Amino acid sequence: MRARTRRLYTFGIAALLLLAAAVLAFFALRENANLFYTPEILAEQGQPEDGKVVKVGGWVEPGSLAYSEDGATMIFTVIDNSPHTIRVSYTGIAPDLFREGQGVVATGQFGPEGAFTARQILAKHDENYQPRELKPLDVAG
Repeated sequence: MRARTRRLYTFGIAALLLLAAAVLAFFALRENANLFYTPEILAEQGQPEDGKVVKVGGWVEPGSLAYSEDGATMIFTVIDNSPHTIRVSYTGIAPDLFREGQGVVATGQFGPEGAFTARQILAKHDENYQPRELKPLDVAG
């Protein structure tokens, strides 16, 4: 086998291995992507089937947070930059950063009437987050 032919075979095998690795990485990452639906996307695409676990995200609409009579369940509205909204109910302890006007990602499922029941809530914050304990130090320094 001549040197040029050997070099072409080596290059071809390396290209095939690289392509196979890229395809495997693509499928592995696609399975584990943690994307969420915004109210606008849900309005355009329609709600997922009942019982399918999905994530919805946006901001908690100011003035929409309410609690049930027993205080265990909270109900709030998720908004984005569109006129569409998602009504969410969650039973459990809310994260410390959860409040109206704050970013939120809720994991749960839609029920038969279109109500979203969350089983987990994550409060989002911007890159300038400081714990409450450190805020007085910032003012003093």
